[in-house]
Amino acid sequence: MERRIPTKEEVLAYLEKDRNWGRWGDDDQVGAVNMITPEKRAAAARLVKTGRAVSLSREFPKTPAANNPTPAIHFMKRGVREGGGGSATDYYGISYHGQATTHLDALCHVWDHNGMWNGRNADDVITFDGATWGSVEHWKEGIITRGVLLDVPKFRGQPFVKLDEPIHGWDLEDVAKAQGVTMEPGDALIVYGGRDAWNEVNPQWGSLPEPGQPRQRAGLHASCLKFIRESDCSLLVWDMMDFEPNGYDIPWSVHGSIFAYGIGLLDNALLQPLAEACAEEGRYEFMLTVNPLRVVGGTGSPVNPIALF
Repeated sequence: MERRIPTKEEVLAYLEKDRNWGRWGDDDQVGAVNMITPEKRAAAARLVKTGRAVSLSREFPKTPAANNPTPAIHFMKRGVREGGGGSATDYYGISYHGQATTHLDALCHVWDHNGMWNGRNADDVITFDGATWGSVEHWKEGIITRGVLLDVPKFRGQPFVKLDEPIHGWDLEDVAKAQGVTMEPGDALIVYGGRDAWNEVNPQWGSLPEPGQPRQRAGLHASCLKFIRESDCSLLVWDMMDFEPNGYDIPWSVHGSIFAYGIGLLDNALLQPLAEACAEEGRYEFMLTVNPLRVVGGTGSPVNPIALF
């Protein structure tokens, strides 16, 4: 991959000329998850050797913060039964899109001027009762596949990705080569940026800016789109999301993988424990399971992804 920042015209070409529209049929609502065949799942299961399990989910984000302006809600109720017994029940409420909740984006979540996944018009399919196209229930069987972690901080010899040094497409190539891993069709591409190490010495990653100021966020540069498309991955898992400002005056950069390539995005993953486990296990491939809630018309779902070694 050429080691230069692409022009706006090149980035637009990544999102338009390289898109997967029609690849699995004009009416397809599953997208790149189509590549996760029964054989692919079985091959992923064969990667499990020790049974070590690692959760990639952050805690349910109930505490308000600069990067959590709409905290999750958890109400408790205590019931009484005869003979000294009782019960505890509760209520969960969450606005999960954003920068606090570990969640999966469905194919209806974002679009640009060309339309949603497979060219659908958002005005026709986004309703107050839910999305009628590309919603999360089309992944009801779960996303179970080979996961490949690319540990960018370890490769760079730094604790986290810096704001002035975003992750580029050639970085992903270099890390994969250094780790001795090759992406295969249907894999989950997992990119670790060191978000939690960032939070130890900086304002919380993804914090909202002062009014009138652009958001500044370390993460993946639009140049990663070429690697993502050529990797033929089914899912992108990341702790740091799109680098902002993206510098191209376009609504979506790496998030454009959703509507252009039909890839699910798993935002706000907790990847530091996974990176540590990979280093200890001496391998960067494993079985990954992601099971969204079966919400008809949903634009995504909170998830608790599990990596199995």
